[in-house]
Amino acid sequence: MQKLKFLTAGESHGKGLLGILEGIPAGLAISEREIAEQLVRRQQGYGRGGRMKIEEDRAEIYCGVRHGKTLGTPVGLIIPNKDWENWKNKMSAEPPAGEIAAVTLPRPGHADLAGVQKFDFTDIRNVLERASARETAMRVALATVCRKLLKEVGIEVGSRVTQILTVKDNTPLPRDISPEELNRRADESPVRCLDKNAEKAMMAAIDQAQQAGDSVGGIFEVVAAGLPYGLGTHVHWDKKLQARIAEAMMSINAFKGIEIGSGFAQAGALGSEVHDEIFFKDGTYQRPTNNAGGIEGGMSNAQPIVVRIAMKPIPTLIKPLHSVDIETKTPKMAHKERTDSCAVPAASVIAESMLCLVLADAVLEKFGGDTVEQLKGHMNVSARY
Repeated sequence: MQKLKFLTAGESHGKGLLGILEGIPAGLAISEREIAEQLVRRQQGYGRGGRMKIEEDRAEIYCGVRHGKTLGTPVGLIIPNKDWENWKNKMSAEPPAGEIAAVTLPRPGHADLAGVQKFDFTDIRNVLERASARETAMRVALATVCRKLLKEVGIEVGSRVTQILTVKDNTPLPRDISPEELNRRADESPVRCLDKNAEKAMMAAIDQAQQAGDSVGGIFEVVAAGLPYGLGTHVHWDKKLQARIAEAMMSINAFKGIEIGSGFAQAGALGSEVHDEIFFKDGTYQRPTNNAGGIEGGMSNAQPIVVRIAMKPIPTLIKPLHSVDIETKTPKMAHKERTDSCAVPAASVIAESMLCLVLADAVLEKFGGDTVEQLKGHMNVSARY
């Protein structure tokens, strides 16, 4: 991040989540209602577990906003955990009343074993509470501020699910609708896909895994439109736009693969089949294809940015895998926590949020401004589309 900084804190079953977002210009209208709308989207999706029935996430704007508009100071948010009431003793900051049983059975595919080895813990709960995807609720909340900033300058971000387990939605990404309209259509589906036949098959795959005490992963597509030329740069490795997007996406729990544009398919194609030809018509550069996914040479090229991400199955299983007790070293079955059988639809919303953070940062880096109106003015003068 070049102009924005964000920080989250909190444990899955602690008092709540804290978040700070620094670098947002003054004068951006934002409300708790708008943040709540995105948090609700994150909690939806077929295959979610019991935690979603407990938590009704709502972020309190703690600082950085006055009378509905940002002040140019750090924006602070708090999301209370309702489930904290059931975990006060286990997760107390003070020494507990009585003995608390340690978690000693690491889950394959989770942060458990590497975490306790790193920090010399004897209780895996010290790791799993922070390694939980619960933390992403605060990322979505903070990113809603960035989403609103992007909307102010004509940039929209949306997503849809294209695969769960082996079931694929092969519907082409619609080019005639906005990302917000894509979201509206996707959100009507329990699995956030566009094809109704694929939707039913995806739900059946989730049901089958759930009945077997298992979990499933999938693939989703995130798209941003309305971007000008030149976000990011070719000059330095860490300022290239695709590098910044990849870092943000791969920081999310269970995200294991990413491609931009036609990505991996380009490895098996000829150059003449891959690169997007350039034409000039009606005063603008135009391309009939978008295999580059909106990024060339580390910079946005004014076409929609298209990112696809693969999410692995959640590693907490109702029927756990084989593991080893870290205290006794005896073979046992892994620890069980409350879990989802599928979180791919929710993950697509989280990925949207990460893209909002990266793009808002890139917009502020290129155009600058201490207020939203200054930013708009700078873009009106110099942005090219």
